[in-house]
Amino acid sequence: MMLKEPVAKVAVESPPDHSVTETFDFDDAVRMVQSGQTLERATHALLAVMTRAERLWLLDGDELFWKGLRGILFDRYNREAFVMGAVPRLKISGIRFTDGPRGIVMHSFTCFPVSMARGASWDVTLEQRVGNAIGLEGRAQGANFFAGICVNLPRHPAWGRIQETYGEDPALLGEFGLALHRGVRQHLMTCVKHFALNSMENARFNVDVQVDDAALHEVYLPHFRQLVEGGVSSVMSSYNSVRGEFAGQNHELLNDILRQEWGFGGFVLSDFIFGFRDAVKSIKNGLDVEAPFQQQRVLHVPGALERGDLAWSDIDRSCARILRVQLEHAVRTGRTTPDSSVVFCDQHRRLAREAAARGMVLLKNDGVSDCPLLPLDPAKLHTLAIVGRLANRANTGDRGSSAVFAPKVVTFYEGLRAALPDAKIMLQDTDNVEEAQKVAAMADVVLCVVGYDAMDEGEYVVPSFADQKELLDLLPPTLDRDETEVRAAIEGQKSTGFGSGSTDSDGLVPGAGGDRRSLRLRDRDVDIIRAVTAVSSRVIVSVVAAGAVIMDDWLDRVPALLMTWYSGGEGGHALADVLLGKVDASGRMPFSMPKSEEHLPYFDIDASKITYDRWFGQRLLDKLGVVAQFPLGYGLSYTIFALEGVTIDASPPEWGLDCFAVRTTVVNTGSRPGRHVVQVYGTPRVPDFPTRVLLGFQSLALDSNQSTLANVKCSTRPLKRRSGNRFIFVERMVVIEVAAYAGDEACLRACISLP
Repeated sequence: MMLKEPVAKVAVESPPDHSVTETFDFDDAVRMVQSGQTLERATHALLAVMTRAERLWLLDGDELFWKGLRGILFDRYNREAFVMGAVPRLKISGIRFTDGPRGIVMHSFTCFPVSMARGASWDVTLEQRVGNAIGLEGRAQGANFFAGICVNLPRHPAWGRIQETYGEDPALLGEFGLALHRGVRQHLMTCVKHFALNSMENARFNVDVQVDDAALHEVYLPHFRQLVEGGVSSVMSSYNSVRGEFAGQNHELLNDILRQEWGFGGFVLSDFIFGFRDAVKSIKNGLDVEAPFQQQRVLHVPGALERGDLAWSDIDRSCARILRVQLEHAVRTGRTTPDSSVVFCDQHRRLAREAAARGMVLLKNDGVSDCPLLPLDPAKLHTLAIVGRLANRANTGDRGSSAVFAPKVVTFYEGLRAALPDAKIMLQDTDNVEEAQKVAAMADVVLCVVGYDAMDEGEYVVPSFADQKELLDLLPPTLDRDETEVRAAIEGQKSTGFGSGSTDSDGLVPGAGGDRRSLRLRDRDVDIIRAVTAVSSRVIVSVVAAGAVIMDDWLDRVPALLMTWYSGGEGGHALADVLLGKVDASGRMPFSMPKSEEHLPYFDIDASKITYDRWFGQRLLDKLGVVAQFPLGYGLSYTIFALEGVTIDASPPEWGLDCFAVRTTVVNTGSRPGRHVVQVYGTPRVPDFPTRVLLGFQSLALDSNQSTLANVKCSTRPLKRRSGNRFIFVERMVVIEVAAYAGDEACLRACISLP
């Protein structure tokens, strides 16, 4: 481990704690807590025996900047844990960072479906199980910190990183983020990101987001607040500026809101490399760790301390937060390491398969020969044509910081071939329209796989410095030829493998990824859909995407349509499970799908300033009075459900304040087992406020002719408006809808009286 040079080891200014010895270390601090003393006292005791150099060591990464960046660009992002603040003398292991959220990014691990696909399950119990598996695998391979809880609200579906979040509604984001946290934290410290208002890629390093207090607190922050209340270990700041100040040094976000208003006791770390502009201001304004390497702080903080621009009390404040979280984690979870056999084990692969299948959304299932096309009957299926460039590709999502390198990825073609050993499977993935039509004409059923891959949408990994030269000022000087080569790679946009289409390079390339420039399918995809539907009436279209796709130019031609997302390492098996009816089509849309781009908020990929308000997604469609192509929460099933009766418990004691229970009987009236998602919406009628907001939901499995009582936990917070520094209910009496999706005309209604 390289040492940070500029600071000498000198005596601690703060008064020593005479209750500890000179040999006092991290393990002793843990034993203090285990013996009944407070975390605060143990933290202070540990901090008191640290030298000034060791305290500064906690505040950024342990690896030299250019060496670390070389690894990211020329080898692989996060192959090993990024280590920040390890102090061997005191047995402080430091933050050992692994990214996410579709699994552990380090080494080679189980690849789960992307978060949006899991959000489409509307099942937080399933998400907590996924979190437990992710945490277990990370701990088994040496991580202690998971930075994969992304709950940014996707204001516009073109956002390139939309696949890393769960849906368009704050209630979905909060509940799923909390479920992932609860699962992961059994093994690792947790981090929620990116705080705040981050939902653009190409402009993310310099865009300034303007937002009024009402929209900020009612729409863009509630899910972060929910994670803070749930005990998340840390918060990662976002790259963008908010109301004129970069988020990584934004006093209002990091101190006024996060710590003062919400009472957050964990630490804040920056997003990587370009996470703030001023090292001194970042510490003063509440950012504790510069991630992931030695960069701005090692250059500027020692001098600021000598000049008096920064006080040691500022340093100690951040150090205490960092140490306290690590101590709490060690006390709660111990220091045992699971056996490495848990990594990519059969149980986790089965869970990945279950999550992928449960998230697939059946959007159309028209009758063919007086019977819905899906599910397929294997006994009657002799020939299946699978067409499209993505049909046999390991397409698990973008190749930015969330990429998971699974030992094996089951493609759609491989999954169906395994599930249908007695059928003839004809694969045509050359992207050739005529060849696709030819095999379609010979098949009983055609599966047409269309959509996107990492070249079409994803994280904007490294900016184009031709457009954002000011970011170069944030990089430390180069000292030798190797460092100069790395700088040339990013400054000159030299290819390093990523984004080139190469399958044998895991490095990153500057400028890759970014926001989608179109919400429609490629022209070739549409041509293939038209060609195969011209010769076959039994066509299933599988759309691989993370956000909304405008479908008006081809939707009427296809009888069956599935959103299959980036479905992870077991996605091929999962798709076979759904198509053949082994698993009910139970996914529901985690966002609304508009009929036209005109029904979306303003979006400029290259904006330097943009205003966010409360109008987006289903809320904007409702305001405009236009019908969605597929509304929030929509999805078909292979069976039929009915709801009977509604009762409301305004204050169930087990759920605390701001919650109420909605109870209804769910009946599976069909002939097959299935799963239904009960959704509860509030419908306030007040000016400049959404006319329908999601309050709660519950996913339930029922056998044929079975009935069960749904007990849906609902929040009253979406029915409140920000007024000054507090929240007030928008009206005293609100009609709620117990529905299958937003705007469901068959919903049940009831009223709730609010305080």
